Amino acid sequence: MISFAEPAESRVRFLGPRPTYWRLLARGAVLLVLTLGLYRFWLMTDVRRFLWSHSEIAGETLEYSGSALELVLGFLVAVAVLVPVYAAFFLAALEIGVLGEWSGVLAFLALGFLGQFAIYRARRYRLSRTIYRGLRFAQDGSAWSYAFRAFAWWTLTGLTLGLGYPFQLASLERYKMRHTSYGNLPGRFVGAGWRLFLRGVLMWIAVVGPLLLALGALTAAIDWHAVAGTVEQGGDDVMARFEGGNPGFGGAIVFALLMLTVAAAMAALLFPVFQAMVLHWWCSGLSFGELRLDSKLRIRDVYGAYMRFLWCAILFSIALGLAALPALLALGLLEEKLPDSTAVDAASIGLALAGYVIAMLGYSTIYRATVGFSLWQLGMESIVLTGGPVLDQVEARGRASSPLGEGLADALNVGGY
Repeated sequence: MISFAEPAESRVRFLGPRPTYWRLLARGAVLLVLTLGLYRFWLMTDVRRFLWSHSEIAGETLEYSGSALELVLGFLVAVAVLVPVYAAFFLAALEIGVLGEWSGVLAFLALGFLGQFAIYRARRYRLSRTIYRGLRFAQDGSAWSYAFRAFAWWTLTGLTLGLGYPFQLASLERYKMRHTSYGNLPGRFVGAGWRLFLRGVLMWIAVVGPLLLALGALTAAIDWHAVAGTVEQGGDDVMARFEGGNPGFGGAIVFALLMLTVAAAMAALLFPVFQAMVLHWWCSGLSFGELRLDSKLRIRDVYGAYMRFLWCAILFSIALGLAALPALLALGLLEEKLPDSTAVDAASIGLALAGYVIAMLGYSTIYRATVGFSLWQLGMESIVLTGGPVLDQVEARGRASSPLGEGLADALNVGGY
């Protein structure tokens, strides 16, 4: 799978053993339950150290120098910042008038904007804790400027039903890489949005097309004059009169449900293709000074990662069902002996809550150990480096960044590796 444009010293490899990563995540899932989620800062740090330390570039591995304590402190500061914001929106929702009516929309927009700010600051933190050959990566630039750009692009992408997404990615990546450096090597992103657009437009049609057909069928089946008359008449049988005045509406609903099913199936089938295409496009657009990256990622390898997740998830579901069966039988017997008992209700709620937590942690762990691990491995091992000798001439620049951005991203649930 690995292809080399230069001698062996310029190759990129991932050396991490999958079983070790499985054990790391499984232990982390157990500790997350025992610590009520607090261990996630240590788990995130361990995951990054594992992935970084097993990623080898030109014969030397990356190093992650961040600590869990930094993440904890950043999260606490972020929560202290967000509490007044949430309180303000809560009080605004209690107001009578325009402010109260629009408080929900304003909160959504404001938190979305803060989320983009946090994403940029979190990236700055991770880069400043990433070290290669004793030199750290760095990111400058304004997080507020990035947030405005991202917010505007997301608005445009929403208005175009996703057609603007390739251009959004290209624009935001150019901004991020323009303010990224490795030592004194400036980063750059040369990926073109229109190339990604042309590669993905057929997939967009396959997913969004059925949704538009469903909407068109429902719209065409409604007699809007009859609807207006039905609303004006009022009464308790509005829906009955609505259906009587729109005889084709039932068939339109069936057709719309069919199209929604087709759209969902196409989205599930094509998502690995889209993910592989974006990852290939992104890797191929990166450069640091004279050092350029290209990617030879294959779509079938990404499908393999998702198939591995699917099989593991099925096996986990069977095991979870078998483990829950004795508890459900015991609960059923207890309910027969103590009908309408508060203790039985409490036991039912506790069992349901425990099952939910175990299921969510289990599926999340399986996804990270299969899809997440494979995408990192495939992305690394598909990279072709050119201009590798420039790495011997890099001078140190940059300094460690504040963990506040990482904490804010975690508090807003927009964080990542």
